[in-house]
Amino acid sequence: MNTKNNISKFPFFYGYVIIFSGTLGVVMSAPGQTIGISVFTDFLIDELNMPRESFSLAYMIGTLASSFLLTRAGAFFDRFGARVTSVLAALFLGLSLFYLSEIISVTSFIKHLFSGENHLVIVFITLGFGFFSVRFFGQGILTMASRNMVMKWFDKRRGMASAFIGISISFGFSYAPKLFDQLISAYGWQGAWQVLAVATGIFFMIFAAITYRDNPFDYGLIADGKKIISSKKNAPVYHPVRDYTLNEARRTYSFWVFNLGLTMQALYGTAITFHIVDIFKSVGYSRQDAISIFLPMAVIAVIVQIIGGYLADFIKMRYLLTVEIMGMIISMAGLTLLGYEWSIYLIFAGSGISSGLFGVVSSVTWPRFFGIKHLGKISGFNMAWIVAGSAIGPYMFSLLYNFEGSYKIPGLVCLVITVVLLVMFFKAKNVNLK
Repeated sequence: MNTKNNISKFPFFYGYVIIFSGTLGVVMSAPGQTIGISVFTDFLIDELNMPRESFSLAYMIGTLASSFLLTRAGAFFDRFGARVTSVLAALFLGLSLFYLSEIISVTSFIKHLFSGENHLVIVFITLGFGFFSVRFFGQGILTMASRNMVMKWFDKRRGMASAFIGISISFGFSYAPKLFDQLISAYGWQGAWQVLAVATGIFFMIFAAITYRDNPFDYGLIADGKKIISSKKNAPVYHPVRDYTLNEARRTYSFWVFNLGLTMQALYGTAITFHIVDIFKSVGYSRQDAISIFLPMAVIAVIVQIIGGYLADFIKMRYLLTVEIMGMIISMAGLTLLGYEWSIYLIFAGSGISSGLFGVVSSVTWPRFFGIKHLGKISGFNMAWIVAGSAIGPYMFSLLYNFEGSYKIPGLVCLVITVVLLVMFFKAKNVNLK
C-alpha cells in the first residue's frame, strides 16, 4: 500500500484530519497536566501518609526535572517527526500512569529492600519520579508534538487551526476532572489511572500511529491545502526567508520577549488555578465563590481564542502578545487589590483574556518567526520554560504568602515583573518581530 499516494488522494485536505488528531492528542495529555493530577492529589497524600508540603515539593521538582529534557525532546521531534514522537509519548505516558497507580506497591517494595527506613525519602523519590514521567511525556512531549504537527500543516491559516485546538482543549480540559472523578468513583483511584493508562498507552497510541503525519510536503501536498495570497496591505509575514536554528533564534530579542511573556503566563496562571480556593478564602469568600470564577473565565477565554485565532491570520503577533500581557496585568491588579468586590471581575476578565490568547501565541509564533525545519527544538525550548514556570508558580505563591499571610504580595511581585516585560516588549525592534 502506498501511504503517500493515499494521503494525497484523500477526498478532502488531510490537514483537517491532522487538526482533529492533533487536538485529540493534546486532550489525551490531560492525565499529565496539573488539572488532571490534582484530582488524585488527596488520595495519594492519604495513602502514602505524606505531608502536603512534601507532596507539593515532589510535584515541583518532578515537573522542573522534566522541563530540562524538553529541548532534547524537541530535537527528537525534528529528526523523527510527529508520528514517531507522539506514538512513543503516548506509550510512555500510559506506562507512567500505570506506575503511579502502583506507587504504593513500588514504595513498599523499596522500603522492604532498605528495611523500612527513611519512609518519607523513599516516598518522595518514587513519587517525584512518577510526576517527572507523566509531566514529561504528557504535558511536555505529547502536547508539543501534537501542536507542532498541526502548525506544519497550516501556514496562512495557522491562527484558525490554533483557535480550533484551543477551544476544543478548553472544553476537554474543563470536563477532564469530572470524568476522572467518575472513574475514581467507579474503579477507585488506582483503577482510574489504569483505565487512563490503557486509553492513552494502547488505544490513543494506535490512533496516533494511523492518523498522525509530519509534513504535507512529504505527501505531495502544501500547507493550507492550497496557495493563499493575502490581498490586505501590511499583512504579516507568515514564514521567514529561511529556517532558523535554536541557537540563531535565541540570539534574537523578539524570541526572548515572547518566551518570557509565555513563561510568565504559565507561572501566574498555574499559581492562580492551584491556589484559587485559598486565595478567595483569605479575604472571606467561600469555596463556591472561588470555583464559580472558572465558568465566566472559560467563556471569556473561548471568545478571545476565536477572535485571536481569526486575527492571527491577518495581523502581526506582537499585537496579540500585547493584549495577552495586558490581560495578565489586569488580573494581577485584581489579585493585588483583592478584598474590593470589583477586584474579582478584574481577575476573571484578565485571566480569561490572557489564557485565551496563550494557546494562539504559543502555537503560531515559532513557525511564523523561525520556520518549521527546527520547530521541535525551538518550541521544545519554549515548552521547557513554560513547564518550569508552571512548576515554580504555585510554590512561589506559597512562599510569598507566608510573609504576611496575604496573596497580595505574590500578586504585586508578578505585576511588577509583567509591567517590566511590557516595557521590554515595546522596545523590541528586532526584524523578526512580525
